[in-house]
Amino acid sequence: MAVESHGLLPLVLNLLLCVLGPSESQGGKLLVVPMDGSHWLSMVSVIQQLHQRGHEIVVVAPTSSVRIKEGAFYTFKNFPVPFQKEDLEAIFVSFGHNVFEDEPFLQRVVKMYKAVQKDSAILLSACSHLLHNKELMASLVAGSFEAVLTDPFLPCGSIVAQYLSLPAVYFLNGLPCGLDFDGTQCPSPPSYVPRSLSVNPDHMTFLQRVKNMLITFIQPFLCSAVYSPFASLASEVLQRDVTVQDLMGFGSVWLLRSDFVMNYPRPTMPNIIFIGGINCVTQKPLSQEFEAYVNASGEHGIVVFSLGSMVSEIPEKKAMEIADALGKIPQTVLWRYTGSPPSNLAKNTILVKWLPQNDLLGHPNARAFITHAGSHGIYEGICNGVPMVMMPLFGDQMDNAKRMESRGAGITLNVLEMTSDDLAHALKTVINDKSYKENIMRLSSLHKDRPMEPLDLAVFWVEFVMRHKGAPHLRPAAHDLTWYQYHSLDVIGFLLAVVLASTFIVFKCCVFGFRKCFGKKGRIKKPHKSKAH
Repeated sequence: MAVESHGLLPLVLNLLLCVLGPSESQGGKLLVVPMDGSHWLSMVSVIQQLHQRGHEIVVVAPTSSVRIKEGAFYTFKNFPVPFQKEDLEAIFVSFGHNVFEDEPFLQRVVKMYKAVQKDSAILLSACSHLLHNKELMASLVAGSFEAVLTDPFLPCGSIVAQYLSLPAVYFLNGLPCGLDFDGTQCPSPPSYVPRSLSVNPDHMTFLQRVKNMLITFIQPFLCSAVYSPFASLASEVLQRDVTVQDLMGFGSVWLLRSDFVMNYPRPTMPNIIFIGGINCVTQKPLSQEFEAYVNASGEHGIVVFSLGSMVSEIPEKKAMEIADALGKIPQTVLWRYTGSPPSNLAKNTILVKWLPQNDLLGHPNARAFITHAGSHGIYEGICNGVPMVMMPLFGDQMDNAKRMESRGAGITLNVLEMTSDDLAHALKTVINDKSYKENIMRLSSLHKDRPMEPLDLAVFWVEFVMRHKGAPHLRPAAHDLTWYQYHSLDVIGFLLAVVLASTFIVFKCCVFGFRKCFGKKGRIKKPHKSKAH
């Protein structure tokens, strides 16, 4: 018996290792075509987890990248581009700087449109240099990849996936101009689904619905400057006509970094997987420096202040207004700021070039979060249950702030119009009014009450696509219909023609029958007049 149990133990251990530990034979090969900036930072945790599960990861990016660099858990393949890292950084800096310029609305819109055209041309050139790099593309063709993980915000990864005939997994927060609705063929009635940049709630007034409808009509024209050149490039490379809709509709599975705790409920498709909060799943202990700041704050606690990676310094006048407001609260403020320190900086405000935002918000001493309302920051506020003062700057940040404010989890301020007193009042309100803490904790509880962590869910679906060479069973037939077939205009036209033809035939039959039955009898014979003799 002892001999049998002794022989059984190694067998059990081997079985456990096979089940729990990834082996080389189980691992697949994944190609990653990411987007730079904060988009890349969101994707890194998924790549790292896939590597730990035994998969080989290859990341393709231009030599001039702001965030994407060589890593220990993936193979990095870069390609030369006609611009420098500083050119990309200038894009982010210009966006951050322009929002603080007090200009007429129309002038700001025109200026922003021209900037988008210029900046998108740089990003398009990066994609073009990748697709026309024969040596690199040949190595990718020979790479025996099983799938492509990419961010379709710039659809270069979709072109690469179609060129290699590989299924694609889209990893994103959302797309402008309703392209996420179009790409997934997801119904999106403008009567209750707010359009991006509308700042509309889901329960809209009549005028808000009018605004929503107008934005629905206008959006495709606004985004043509950015996305149409990618369709032209794809047509050239793939040697067939490709539309923006084709690029967006190619994704097998969409991993959306959102959920219905932050966003309003809306129709969805079976290949859309919600992984909101994936950026704040893991939390690390604070360094000695930040632990000391937090401990020194005492019973008043801390306020975390960051306007994101794209805005690290602001005009002196506005910086002084903010510094004055921060000095009016008893909390210690940790402010991520790289510009020249305001001359009126109070003793309770500490400027740092970088801060561990999620780790600080997770500390029990965190009392409030001043944020630009980017999706990363909003979810970190929700995950950690910290009420927010939001100063949205551009893009989807206005919509994010509106949603949090409508749920009673924070206060929104106009960064251009707010005064020192406005900011101080907003901070005191979210800290001292218990309803804000209660509301954000309720959202946090809803967000965390899920059967599976978003990181594990994302990894599962990437592996699913790799195992099954895509997910065609989740692809709606709407992708194969023309626009008039999708809206059943051809069917409606046919039925109308049938009704009209039937009505016409019945009418003609009635007229014919009437004439047959009553035509002769209905005539009154005039009496014949005889001639007088």
